[in-house]
Amino acid sequence: MQILKYPVRPIPILRYFGELCTALAVLTLVPFLVSLFMADWATAIRYAIVASGVMALGLLLIRLPRSKQIQANEAMVVTVMIFVFTPLVLTWPTMLPGLSFSNALFESISAITTTGLTTLNDVSGKPVTFLFARAWSQWVGGLGIVALSLAVMIQPGAAAKRLGDLEGYETDPVGGTRAVIRRVFFTYAMITAAGIVLLGCLGSGWFNAVIYTFAAVSTGGFSPHNASLADMPGHWTPVWVTLISIAGATPLLLYQRLRNKGWQAVVRDSQILTFLVAGLIFSFLLSATLWSQSGLVWPRAVYHGVLNAFSAQSTSGFSTLNISGIDAASKLILMISMSMGGCAGSTAGGIKILRLLIALRILQLIVLRPGIPQNAVVRAQLDGRRLENSEIQNALCLVLAFFICIVLSWFPFVFMGYDPMNALFEVVSALGTAGLTAGISGPMLHPFLKGVLCMDMFLGRLEIFAWLVLFSPPTWFGKRMRE
Repeated sequence: MQILKYPVRPIPILRYFGELCTALAVLTLVPFLVSLFMADWATAIRYAIVASGVMALGLLLIRLPRSKQIQANEAMVVTVMIFVFTPLVLTWPTMLPGLSFSNALFESISAITTTGLTTLNDVSGKPVTFLFARAWSQWVGGLGIVALSLAVMIQPGAAAKRLGDLEGYETDPVGGTRAVIRRVFFTYAMITAAGIVLLGCLGSGWFNAVIYTFAAVSTGGFSPHNASLADMPGHWTPVWVTLISIAGATPLLLYQRLRNKGWQAVVRDSQILTFLVAGLIFSFLLSATLWSQSGLVWPRAVYHGVLNAFSAQSTSGFSTLNISGIDAASKLILMISMSMGGCAGSTAGGIKILRLLIALRILQLIVLRPGIPQNAVVRAQLDGRRLENSEIQNALCLVLAFFICIVLSWFPFVFMGYDPMNALFEVVSALGTAGLTAGISGPMLHPFLKGVLCMDMFLGRLEIFAWLVLFSPPTWFGKRMRE
């Protein structure tokens, strides 16, 4: 069967990439200003050079003609380009605290993909400007550079919706993508502001409050301390950080619906309920294994079990204990939780709860079909809404691709002699953009394996399909669509 295909057009791609570069340059001014405030002149100079260079590139590219519409494959290519370009240009200032190029690149990729894996053994000894910059990168990456730019970059319409639908949760009821992105950004900013004030008032220190909130609302997980949440004062501050992570792992558009429709918006949403129920189930299971297998007393097992299970479920990657020292059963529970991930339309990674619900609904229909009359027409539905064939195909294919990537990434670690369980844990954490570590990620990790984890982080953040589109020959060759 011959299918009409339109390859990408270089001019629109470069034009939109240029507009995203201008947004990136503006965002880079934040760590530049913090460096000036902290009198870290070397870091400030590097960020100034990066911001100037990126802005110059953006201003050059936006002189190209604007296209009336952008194809879906072009939107995916632009998204991949900006997510790859960003950590590359930020690697240079990241190297200043003494990091090698490979470690700085790993750190930058982990930040912009909101993963939280690190090769650094001593984080607390790094400069304040370094800790702020990587947390800021996670905050930016959590919402997405593309989504941040949409509100000021392009006019409402079908083209904007295609670019903005990175992890679409619901359609725009107003018809204006700018309005939707503004609401999302406002919600994101309000959660961030509330988290900073709350943690600051709880005695975490205002700098820690900023860093932890940036990392929590973006479900990134970078901590200014070596022991993550275990170094925070008291028992309540880790709890609030976890709650902020849960807020970031729920659909950002849900808060608008919550204000308009009340709690019915949550009660009737199967994705939200499944996310919370799954977190509670994994909390119970992890508490039980920590108590029975790792030898923790029951109150401590419950405390650590709940916080670490929801950290894995939200893919924020914070931890209250040394994950490399826990038992294999607990690691398996965390791996399953990280794979499931948070809700679609949130900052969380993983497969996403919504896709799993779609896959389960299709499985239910397959089981029921033998008892249904042959001429009966049965349509898959979720929350009273009919599932389109494209949604079903997308969900099932992504689940399959996710596990194929796990196997392919796991093999090099096992081949090079790493413990299979710990290697699998590390790969799942990277692909799920969770950031929990079994102790494999470190400065001495082989460069090839660092590259594998970096690729997993990119695949997890952009959800695999964008990369398949990028490297597909029909994306680049064929008869192009006319304006």
